[in-house]
Amino acid sequence: MQNGGALLALALLVVFNLLFTESFVSLQTLNVNLTQVTTIVIVGVGMTLVIATGGIDLSVGALMAIAGTLAPLIFQAMPGPLGLLLGIVVPILVAAACGCFNGWLVTSFNIQPIVATLVLFIAGRGVAQVLTNGNLLAFANEGFAVLGKGKLLGIPVQVLLMLAIVLAASWVLRRTVFGRFIVATGANARAAHLSGIPAARIKILVYALCGALAGLAGLITVSINASSDANQNGLGMELDAIAATAVGGTLLAGGRANIFGTLVGALIIQLMRYTLLAHGVPDAAAMLAKAAIIVVAVWVQKK
Repeated sequence: MQNGGALLALALLVVFNLLFTESFVSLQTLNVNLTQVTTIVIVGVGMTLVIATGGIDLSVGALMAIAGTLAPLIFQAMPGPLGLLLGIVVPILVAAACGCFNGWLVTSFNIQPIVATLVLFIAGRGVAQVLTNGNLLAFANEGFAVLGKGKLLGIPVQVLLMLAIVLAASWVLRRTVFGRFIVATGANARAAHLSGIPAARIKILVYALCGALAGLAGLITVSINASSDANQNGLGMELDAIAATAVGGTLLAGGRANIFGTLVGALIIQLMRYTLLAHGVPDAAAMLAKAAIIVVAVWVQKK
């Protein structure tokens, strides 16, 4: 779906809610939608980079669960500022390492990305469940809570992080050699390799970035809830991220990426979910609608 179509769809959703949804125009509604869309955008940025190389990552939800499980285990075992710092940094690094593993499978064994990332899609959540024995892990840490509940100048910290990531990723794609290498690799990996571009290394780095962003999203989720649930954290996030990427205009076959489009796509998904729930439609219907969005986005890309 091109940017114009995505922006039109977002505008129509906003107009519909202005006309028919009670209390849509309020700071509370704005805050709810912004904070709920944050993790979709953050993971969607990573997914956009992966898809731009011609890949896909089904493991992002599981990596959110792993990171969200590791964080409280670390800072509860090591109280104080150092424990808090390690509780944020280590889970993100572990998620990035898992992303490297995905990229290694794709590049070294020539495994199709959807199959390679299926490994951690299945095993990753199992690892998180083993770490917590399948139990809900509740905690209280004011420093860690800043990630999900803190505000700076009245703006939620997680929203500021989201915007910073969107701006940074867009700049990388448009203004750096690395960004051009990502797009070239997705357009034709073999031609990119023959022209001197380290295509395999680019793919591994991109999967690592995707993993790191999924890890950050997992930390934000558990920070909001003040608890870690390995069974639920990141569940279905891969569908949201792929849908946001496709709706935003990134070519699913690779070779084109649109970070701001992914932001718009994520806003469409969140606002659609909010609209359905506000009008009494079950959340299951939102899942069907998201699947339909992916189909429409792919169909538009084919035209």
